[in-house]
Amino acid sequence: MKKYGRLCFILFVLLFLYAPILILTVYSFTDATTIGAIRGFSLHNYVTLFTTPELRDMILGTLLLAVSAACLATILGTLGAIGAFYSSKKVGTFMDSLNQVPVINADVVTGFSICILLVVVFGISKDTFIPLVVGHVVLCAPFVYLSVIPKLKQMDPSIYEAALDLGASPARALRDIVLPQISSGVVSGFAMAITLSLDDYFIATYTKPATFDTISTYVVNATKGSQTTIKTALWALSAVIFVIVALIVTSANVRASRADQKERAKA
Repeated sequence: MKKYGRLCFILFVLLFLYAPILILTVYSFTDATTIGAIRGFSLHNYVTLFTTPELRDMILGTLLLAVSAACLATILGTLGAIGAFYSSKKVGTFMDSLNQVPVINADVVTGFSICILLVVVFGISKDTFIPLVVGHVVLCAPFVYLSVIPKLKQMDPSIYEAALDLGASPARALRDIVLPQISSGVVSGFAMAITLSLDDYFIATYTKPATFDTISTYVVNATKGSQTTIKTALWALSAVIFVIVALIVTSANVRASRADQKERAKA
């Protein structure tokens, strides 16, 4: 009974989490205009999604922003984690505490603060995309830091010191010794940064140019409008994003499982 009870509980949680997405996925393959009675099968939502210039430009712009912000956040977060790890205990503790502020702080406060600082104080126009990119970097970099720090703590610090004793420069020791040891944390932080950038709404709302929309801001604005074709095309967009994320997660888990099996076989 305990076994079946646990299974039922897991199935209930999965249904609660994924039922809304599955419902949108089903309706994305119909010609229904509202969530209700299912009509005939149709692919017009996917045709609209990939053929409408407005939607296509919005998706490409969002992906370009996410990749750019994630690259900058990964560099800053990784360097910050390495610097904090090899600093004194007081400096490392201070860096850890300082890194928690953007993580705990509300996104709406972060976005509004960046808008005031860059646009009002420094006079940087939002049309330059600088406030938007800076806002997403500020959002993502602390999470990269949190992904890299555990890998640094798992690494033997004497390896870096040994490389220096053998004649390697600090830059080469960092490149050839430290970075390979923490590469999994860097990749995880990069993936997390892309996810956060794609998901952000509040920071983008305060810092984006008036003529530019991310997926999140576009979806919110589209649901308030009266264009039924655009609304139903967003069902297809939700389904595509869900499938891509599911494939990435499944692929990562399969690779991790195979790597564990190889290590066990060698042992």
